[in-house]
Amino acid sequence: MNIALTILALLIVLGISWRYLGSYLEAVFEGRVKFLSFIERRFYKLLGVDPEAEQSWQSYARSLIIFSVLSIAFCYGILRLQAHLPLNQSHLPGVPPALAWNTAVSFITNTNWQNYAGETTMTYLSQMMALVVPQFTSAAVGIAAAIALSRGFSRKLSKTIGNFWVDITRVIIYVLLPVAFIAAIVFMGQGAVQTFSHSVTIRNAATGFKQTIPLGPVASLETIKQFGTNGGGYFNANGAHPFEDPTAMTAFLSVVLLLAIPVSLTYTFGKMIKRKRTGLLLLATMAFFFFVSLGVATVAEKAPSPVMSAATHGQVVHAFEGKESRFGIFDSVLYDVASTQTSTGSINSQLDSYSPVGGAVALGGMMLGEVSPGGVGSGLYTILAFAIVTVFIAGLMVGRTPEFLGKKIQAKEIKLASIAVLIMPIVVLVATAIAVSVPAGRAGPLNAGPHGFSEILYAITSQGNNNGSAFGGLSGNTAFYNIIGGVVMLLGRFGVMIPVLALSGSLAAAPIVGETDGTLKTDSFLFGSLLVGVIVIVGALSFFPVLSLGPIAEALSHGRLF
Repeated sequence: MNIALTILALLIVLGISWRYLGSYLEAVFEGRVKFLSFIERRFYKLLGVDPEAEQSWQSYARSLIIFSVLSIAFCYGILRLQAHLPLNQSHLPGVPPALAWNTAVSFITNTNWQNYAGETTMTYLSQMMALVVPQFTSAAVGIAAAIALSRGFSRKLSKTIGNFWVDITRVIIYVLLPVAFIAAIVFMGQGAVQTFSHSVTIRNAATGFKQTIPLGPVASLETIKQFGTNGGGYFNANGAHPFEDPTAMTAFLSVVLLLAIPVSLTYTFGKMIKRKRTGLLLLATMAFFFFVSLGVATVAEKAPSPVMSAATHGQVVHAFEGKESRFGIFDSVLYDVASTQTSTGSINSQLDSYSPVGGAVALGGMMLGEVSPGGVGSGLYTILAFAIVTVFIAGLMVGRTPEFLGKKIQAKEIKLASIAVLIMPIVVLVATAIAVSVPAGRAGPLNAGPHGFSEILYAITSQGNNNGSAFGGLSGNTAFYNIIGGVVMLLGRFGVMIPVLALSGSLAAAPIVGETDGTLKTDSFLFGSLLVGVIVIVGALSFFPVLSLGPIAEALSHGRLF
């Protein structure tokens, strides 16, 4: 499929998803979808939850934290004890403490960073219970936080923002499970593996060489990995492995799945606040960053490689190293750009082999706060925090009290939004500085110079943004990187999410004010331009110095950008 047809098909499918999945999500959270109510009621009874009782933002946040802490402990326990648990197909030992900590935190924070090779480290039980189950629950937590913030804008003089337990239950049973189940059947039909059989050993009749081929329940992990913007692969090769991503159809479906919910939530938000044009403007802002990134990365990766062209005495050679050889350069770039800009982190090619500009695009998508379109839920609530900062700046320009969607933005709201926007850059920059300052951190990168610095910077940025994609070239499975990575992932997740929930509570308690002639239109081209500018400026001011030490310095050392 050529580039134009691929983009056209993607736009059509996502346009349908935006309209109908977005509307369906709104109906789910408003309680109008009830066809699985008999299952839903049993969950509430098991949890001891009154589905009619709503929570304040403090109670909502407390439930979220308790659920996440218990989930981390559950996953950690399974990983440490997997040698003594069933479905241990290869008699694998328990996961070491630092790696178990990093992995448990990673999957519960929707990061899915992997400092291990799944097929040689995890048992079938660990893959299903410690890795697949959190890919449903962590996605549900992110979506619930975005819906809670949406309620903050839609309500007035309210002390509550919903019920956390109801929100995550409904999104799991009505959205995540059904779509992941159907998509898994499609993946299996295309050749993805789904079995509890042991590994298969084959022998080459000519050479006598033996090879062991790992198997497992792959398809069921693959679909929620993409649909929940999780990214954790069953195999070390992730999306490049033919058992995970067997055909061009599954590669395209993977991109659709990982973009579907982040895109659709903008329609859900617009419908909940009864301002669909605002939801459309948020979508347009996300699309702007996405397609600019896709265009720049495609040009960079399709440009002739100066090193390889010189080695072939002037013959034009493209940088095909590290790309998905079955599908070509553009499909590799599309998959990885979509993944790094949606907090998914699954890859089907090696970013360490990309050009400096191609690697910078992957970094830039995360450094802008992953709002293009970001992860499930996290993309929406992050761009809304940026929108509040934008309204505040615009208000300062004209000397008015800023208003956004009928709510006055006071000192409390701007402080909370600023924390949500700035906590990620602070965490990433401080952790990167620590990593390059201590021997244990400097021992990690495979390469020296700017490229080695990029390997460290990418790993910390990926974890701080709860993305999980790996640049490659970094020996991350050490006590230092496992421990600091776990801390960075926790701060990157809950350091943003808790201020967002506090912001939701503050907005829900505020009255809705009417528009006047002086009210800034937040569904206009002008506001969209201001929003883009604020996102770029915050990202540029925060990260341009470290980018100059990494990919920019590397590109300039080649004497060219493309």
